[in-house]
Amino acid sequence: MAAAGGTEAFPDLGRHCQHSDCHQLDFLPFTCDGCQKVFCLEHRGLKSHDCPKSDRNSRKVVVCGICSTSIETTGKDGGDETRILERHHESGDCDPSKKKKPTCAVRRCREILTFSNTCVCKTCRMKVCLKHRFPAEHGCGRPSSTAAAVVDKGRWNEKFMAALGLRSGGDCGKRERPTAANGSSPTAPSVKAC
Repeated sequence: MAAAGGTEAFPDLGRHCQHSDCHQLDFLPFTCDGCQKVFCLEHRGLKSHDCPKSDRNSRKVVVCGICSTSIETTGKDGGDETRILERHHESGDCDPSKKKKPTCAVRRCREILTFSNTCVCKTCRMKVCLKHRFPAEHGCGRPSSTAAAVVDKGRWNEKFMAALGLRSGGDCGKRERPTAANGSSPTAPSVKAC
């Protein structure tokens, strides 16, 4: 059966599935990126129609044993791993001095920095590991605003209570410790409402 599609009344409408067992008329056909054939919804997947070029869009990473450089390839590039590595060595980009991987800049930290565990400090622009991502952990040269907030944290309660006392109710915010009927103090102190 031809893949041209359509019906007798509308010969240009839709396409027939090119799967050997299907040939269904589909009004919204799919074209395979690998083999460029037309398929219905059921056979559009690369595995469902046994596409001979299924690895055309697949991505693969090959790591060079000499310089530890990762080389990303796709099925379009062609060739196997040995051919890809040969091209890398011939290109002149393979340098054994690049083999040393970057480590955390903090003294005595030997953590190797990768894509997923590298942080750049916003104040000193130092590349550090996740363990040393906070300025206080890596001895950041410039004090950050968060360090000042930690110093003022203890005084926050005092400032709040002073501001609350300045409101119209002079006794607002002062703690009362009423005694219970038996003369003992309650378990939690209460604040008088305004």
